[in-house]
Amino acid sequence: MKNNIFKNGIFGGIIAAIVMSSMVFYMKNNPGQEPNSIIGFTCMLLAFVSIIIGIKQERSTNNGTITFGRAFFTGLKISFVISTIYVLTWLVIYYNFFPDFMEKYSEMVIKNTPSEELATKTVEINQMKEWYKNPLMIILLTYLEIFPLGILISLIAALFLKKK
Repeated sequence: MKNNIFKNGIFGGIIAAIVMSSMVFYMKNNPGQEPNSIIGFTCMLLAFVSIIIGIKQERSTNNGTITFGRAFFTGLKISFVISTIYVLTWLVIYYNFFPDFMEKYSEMVIKNTPSEELATKTVEINQMKEWYKNPLMIILLTYLEIFPLGILISLIAALFLKKK
């Protein structure tokens, strides 16, 4: 089971890390242009396909049966590995290649915000800048980008792949 979780988690994590890295470097090289969030979200979903593969592999090693609970926890563990690789990749990029990310990101967001929403968005961005001063908050915020989607995919996959 552990081999299945790590193998699928690392595979999905590599996909998520490559996509995130390419989008971040696109943003760094094209200041002011916001990367396409639909592409990022779709690629995260693609990375989480490894959850489905992992649950199917777990089911096949268990004589074709798997309970909802076991399928869900297998998916959660794979999702956690994927998310951890994503977070670690972001930390390497942020601290080594893009330490002024929050400045560039805030400029881009403020530039692309309609004037009637500018005051609210400025408050949000300033809060994020404060959070980004603490490495634990960077880790937490980065997990919040990807892990909830992994939980949702794990839940849906467990519902469809459970078999008694």
